[in-house]
Parts: sequence; structure tokens; C-alpha cells
Amino acid sequence: MSLTLLKAWQTAKARLEAVGLVGPVIDARLLVEAAADATRADIVGDPYRELTPEQAARLEDYISRREHREPVSHILGRKGFWKIMLSVTPDVLTPRPDTEVIVDYVLKHLGEHEAFRMLDLGVGSGAIILSILAERPAGRGLGIDVSEDALAVARENAANLGLQSQVALMRGDWTTGLESESFDLVVSNPPYIASAVIETLDPEVRDHEPRLALDGGPDGLEAYRILAPQILRVLKPGGRFAVEIGYDQKIPVEALFRAAGAKGVQTLLDLSNLDRVVTGEKNALETSV
Repeated sequence: MSLTLLKAWQTAKARLEAVGLVGPVIDARLLVEAAADATRADIVGDPYRELTPEQAARLEDYISRREHREPVSHILGRKGFWKIMLSVTPDVLTPRPDTEVIVDYVLKHLGEHEAFRMLDLGVGSGAIILSILAERPAGRGLGIDVSEDALAVARENAANLGLQSQVALMRGDWTTGLESESFDLVVSNPPYIASAVIETLDPEVRDHEPRLALDGGPDGLEAYRILAPQILRVLKPGGRFAVEIGYDQKIPVEALFRAAGAKGVQTLLDLSNLDRVVTGEKNALETSV
């Protein structure tokens, strides 16, 4: 029996539902679109279009992998974030909508043609820095990551988006080696999950995301203890920072940044009304040390 777009979507949805996946409708549609070289409009407007044998075999592979809890982003090798499409591999965190809170905050505080210099610590796929620079052509940025494999993904994304002239990417340990540098903006989505909690996470995260980007130490706060003073050191007077946090980390992370000298520290909510991004500024009268 031939497999049509509609039947393929229905079958994929039913199989993903059967293994208890959350959001099987969207996952099924994305897998069918990719396997059949189709669009959402094709599924709606031409539902009885038949898949070729090669497309059907590709879809079977995709569905089987998703049934075994491999993330859709890894199966397809890409993920949409903010207004851009990013290449994604198991070497980087899959970009999540929660992290878009950082991008939204930054863009609201930067003029469309404003020149600025930003730093992204733990750049990963480049999701944050590239989303910002794509909309602020006068901006320049530096992305740092301890993983050379992650940096390779970020470089590919920068090239695909035509942003190579706006961003530099280098391997490093947070701000080590940047003693003489200063930035108008620093952003980061550091590892913030307590070590013991990682084994309780969904298989998509536990088994497929890089531990290096997840493990925040015994209490999940290890990175912030390092980052708070370092971020304040490399910020220009009056410069801003925005860092992602776990939903239950507002109080300790805010305290760490206040202790480091940050002013105007506050926490922004994500789309689920959970605490997600701590922001603040360096005193405009303060000098770097």
C-alpha cells in the first residue's frame, strides 16, 4: 500500500503517542516534512501525495529514532531559535525557547544601529550571540566555549547566517585570558543542573545532550560562583549582563551577582512564568580592576 503524506503523518503521530512522547503531533509533522521533502502547506493542501520508497524508508528511520527518544533536533540536524535556523549536533545543547528570554531582553536595550561589543560565555551552537547579531548589524561579538566540537557547530552556524565578520569564536575557560578586554554586554547560558538531578531528566536530555553543558556541580550553582565576579570584571562601566538560570535558582544567583558588585539585579520570567534569566548592570562610575 502506498504511503501518502496524510497517512504518514497519522502513522507517525500514533507511533509516537504509543511510546508516551509529549507533543507527538508537532514531532510527527516535522519528521514527515523532512523525510518527504514537504512543507506544512503540502500536508494540508496535498494530503494524498505519495511518498517515494526512499522517502518512506527515511521516515521509518526517523520515527524509529524518535521512538528511542533521540531528539528531533538531532535527527534532523537543525533547530529553529528566535528568528534563525541553527545546525545542531550532540556536541551542543538543543536551543530552547526559554533561552530566547535573553535575546528579547538584549534587543530591547540595544538600538537597531547601535554599535556594541558583546561576549557569550559557553557559546554552544551560537544561538544567543548569533540571534542578537543577526538583528544588530553594528554589533560585534566574541563567543567562548571549552568544547572545540561545540565551537565547530557555532562556526558553521555563523557561516550559514553570513555573520562571520561580526563574530569571533575561540576555545577558552570562561574569561581566562581576557584580562585586557571589556564588553558592553555579556550573556551566558551556563550549566546549571545539579549533578545528582541529571539522571532523573528526560532521556532526550540525559542521554543525548552534552554533560559538559548540563552539569552545574553538586548544587547547580558552580558556574555562577565563577561567572559573577568574572562577568563584572570584563563589563564596561554601565554594561549589562543576562544569564540563564534554573527555575529555582533566582535567590542564590541574584545574591552572587550583587555580592560581585552588580547593580539593578532582577530576574525575568520565561513563557511558563518561571524564573529564567538574571540581569543587571555594572555601576556606570565603576572602573575595571
